[in-house]
Amino acid sequence: MSISQVVQYIAENQLLEDYSKVIVGVSGGADSVALLDILHSLKYECVVAHCNFHLRGEESNRDAFFVEELCIKYNLKYERIDFDTEAYAELKSISIEMAARELRYNWFEQIRVIHLADRIAVAHHRDDSIETILLNLIRGTGIRGLTGINAQNEYIVRPLLCLGRNEILDYLKERKLSYVDDSTNSEDLYTRNKIRLNIIPLLETINPSVKESINRTAEHLRQVETIYNFYMAQVRNDIFKDDAIDIKSLIRYIEPEAILYELLAPYKFNSATVRQIFESLISQPGKIFYSETHKLIRDRDYFILKKKENLSVDSFTIRQDDSTIAYPVSMTIKTIIIDENFSIEKNKNILYIDKSKISYPLIIRRWKQGDWFIPFGMKGKKKVSDYFTDKKYSIFDKEEAWLLCSGNDIVWIIGERSDERFKTESSTNEVIKIQVLEN
Repeated sequence: MSISQVVQYIAENQLLEDYSKVIVGVSGGADSVALLDILHSLKYECVVAHCNFHLRGEESNRDAFFVEELCIKYNLKYERIDFDTEAYAELKSISIEMAARELRYNWFEQIRVIHLADRIAVAHHRDDSIETILLNLIRGTGIRGLTGINAQNEYIVRPLLCLGRNEILDYLKERKLSYVDDSTNSEDLYTRNKIRLNIIPLLETINPSVKESINRTAEHLRQVETIYNFYMAQVRNDIFKDDAIDIKSLIRYIEPEAILYELLAPYKFNSATVRQIFESLISQPGKIFYSETHKLIRDRDYFILKKKENLSVDSFTIRQDDSTIAYPVSMTIKTIIIDENFSIEKNKNILYIDKSKISYPLIIRRWKQGDWFIPFGMKGKKKVSDYFTDKKYSIFDKEEAWLLCSGNDIVWIIGERSDERFKTESSTNEVIKIQVLEN
C-alpha cells in the first residue's frame, strides 16, 4: 500500500481538512500504530488517546507503556485512562465488548472537547467492516446493517477503511514499525473473533476473493440505501405522525413489514419483535410490545409508540396545605371563598369542587377495573372503563389516565370529566380550584 490511498480516501469522504487537530485512538496494536504513523506523516496535529480496560492483566499495562513510548518517539501529546470494564458491564447489564465500546467512545469525546480537536480517528479497516457485515447478518438486520462500518459518524472518522489487514501489515513492515499483539485476538471466545478466525477462512475455501466480494456488495448496498432512505422519508411523513403509525396506510405500501422495521428500529425494536408486531395485524387490538426504551400498542387503527415509564408508584397523596403538585400531574390547588365576583371558567383542565364535600388527604391514583363515578351532568353511575370506551381511549390513553379521589370516591378523571357528587351549588361557600398545568 501507499499513503496516497489513504489520502485519496480521506479526500473522497471529506474526513479531515488540512492541518486538522485529531484525537487518535491508539491501542498499540498494528492497526492503530499504522493509523498514527500515517496521520503524523500527513502533518495532522495528533493527540494520542489510550484506554486501559484492565481485561488482560499485565498485558494491558504493557500496551499502555508501549503507547506512551510511542508518543515520546513522535513527540505527541498523550492522554491515558484506566477503566474497570467488568464492573461497568455488570452495572449496565451489558457485554464486556459493549462496555469497552461505550467507555472508549464516551471518553474520546471528552478528550476531543478538552483539546478542541476537529475529529476522533479510530483504526477500523476493511476487514473489520466485513466482519461487522457478517456479524449483523448472523444476528438479523436491515439494509443498514449490511453496509458495513461508516467512514464517519459525527466526529469519529475511520481513514483506514480503504485498506485490508494485510495491506496494513505490509505498511508496518515497510516502515519498520513495531506494535504489540493482543493475545485475545487469537482466541475464539468472542463472536467477532469466531468470524475472523473460523468463518471467513471457511468462506475463502469457497471463494478466495470473498472479502472483496462482500466489500463490493456492501458498497452497492450503500448506494441502494441512499435510494431506500429517500423513499422511507416519504413513507414516514405519510404514515407516522404524533408517535402513531396508521395501520391502514401502512398495509397499502409494498413490503409493509420492512417499512415497519425501519420505522421502529431507531426505538430499539429488533427484527424478531418487529415480526411479532407485524403478525399482530391479524389479531385483536390491545397487545403491547416492548423494546429497551419504548413500548408499542396495537390499537384499533394505529400502532402507538410511547417511552417506557419509570413510575414504580401508582398512588400519590395531596395534603390540605399543598398548593402545588409536580408529580405525577403538575397542578395548582387553591381555596376560593365565593363572593359576587366568583365565576367558573369552562376548561377541562380546571376543576371546581365544593370544599365541604371532600375529605383530605386527596389521592391521585391509576384507575382499576370496577371503578365507577357519576359523570358531571348525569344522574346514574358509569364504569370508568365504559367511559374510556365511549371516548375511544386507546390502551395507552387508559394507562396514562389519573384519577383524583376523596376517600374511595372518584372526584375527577383528571383533565377529562368531574363527578356530579362534588359539584358546586348555590349553598357552596368555599370552592377548591385545581388546575392542571400544561407541559
